[in-house]
Amino acid sequence: MNHENTLQTDLINTGRRHVLQTSILGAIAMSTPAFTGAAESGASPIINAAQQYKARYLTRQVGDVEVFYREAGPKDAPVILLLHGFPTSSHMFRQLMPLLSQDYRLIAPDLPGFGQTKSPPRGQFNYTFDNLAKVTEGFIDALGLTRFVMYIFDYGAPTGLRVAAAHPEKIAAIITQNGNAYVEGLSDQWGDWQTYWREPPPAHREKCRSSLSPDTIKHWQYLTGTDPTLMPPDGYTLDIAYMARPGAEDIQLDLILDYRTNLERYPAFHDYFRKHQPPLLAVWGKHDPAFIPAGAEAYRKDIPDAEVHFLDTGHFVLETHSPEVASYMREFLARKLKR
Repeated sequence: MNHENTLQTDLINTGRRHVLQTSILGAIAMSTPAFTGAAESGASPIINAAQQYKARYLTRQVGDVEVFYREAGPKDAPVILLLHGFPTSSHMFRQLMPLLSQDYRLIAPDLPGFGQTKSPPRGQFNYTFDNLAKVTEGFIDALGLTRFVMYIFDYGAPTGLRVAAAHPEKIAAIITQNGNAYVEGLSDQWGDWQTYWREPPPAHREKCRSSLSPDTIKHWQYLTGTDPTLMPPDGYTLDIAYMARPGAEDIQLDLILDYRTNLERYPAFHDYFRKHQPPLLAVWGKHDPAFIPAGAEAYRKDIPDAEVHFLDTGHFVLETHSPEVASYMREFLARKLKR
C-alpha cells in the first residue's frame, strides 16, 4: 500500500473511532437525568454529561496539613467519601469516580504521608493512625460534610472506622473493599510486621523495609491474584515513585509499627457495628494476599444484614474491576439511602 493510501486509511479509521466515541458519550448522556435539563435549555447533552464526570483537583488546609483531594459529581448529591490505602493515594479511585459521579458527589482525599497531601516531616508530625483519623475528621468538618457514605480500603479502613465510631450520626452507609476490621481477615503473611509490633528495635524495623520495595509493590500487592494482562501499570508505577521520595519510607515504617493499634481497636469497631448497624457492603478481591475473604464474611457477625460479594482478583480491585464495584454500589445504595 502506498503512502497516500495508508494516510487515507488512517484518516478513515480515525474518523470511525471519533464517531464511535461520540456515539457512546451521546448514549450515556441521553440515558442520564442531565439529558432532559440540557435539552430543555438548549445545551448540548454530550457537553452536559461530560461535565458530570469531570474531576476537580483541590486542596484544603487542616491544621498543619494541606490535604489534596479529588472531587466529582453534583454539589447537592449524596456524598461518598473515598479513603485509600497503602501505599497508594486517591489516584486509585480514578476509574471508579466517573462511573458514579452522575448521581453522587465523590470526594477522595490523600491521607497524610501519601500522594499529593503536604504534611510536616517526621518529628513535627506523628504518623499514626489516630492522627490520620484526626486529619480526616478535620477535613470532613472543613468541607461541611454532615452525612455521607464511607468507602474504606486497606489503611483507609482503620482510619475511617475511627471516624465512624466517633461520629456514627454522620455515616449513611459503609462500602468496604478489602478494608479489614477482623483478625479473621489477616492472612498468614504478616510475620515480619507482627514481629516488629512485638519488638520494634531497628533490626526488625529494617526487615519491614522490603514491604516498601518496587518489586513488592508491583508483584505482591498489585499482581498477586490478578490477571496481569488486565492490570494497568499506572497505579503501581505512581506508588513506586511516591515511595522513592525523601523520607517516604520512614513515614511508612512508622505507620507499619502503629498498625498494631488497629487490631487493638477492632473490639471498639465491632461495638460500633453492633450498636448502630450501618448499612454495609463488602466488595472483596478474593485472591488478596493480605486480607483474605474471611475478613469480608466476618462483618456479618456484627451486622447480620451486611452484603458480601467476591471478585476474581487481588488486593487492588478497582484497577481491574471498577465497573463491577460501581454496579454493586449503585444497586446497594439505591436500596439503602433515603434519597
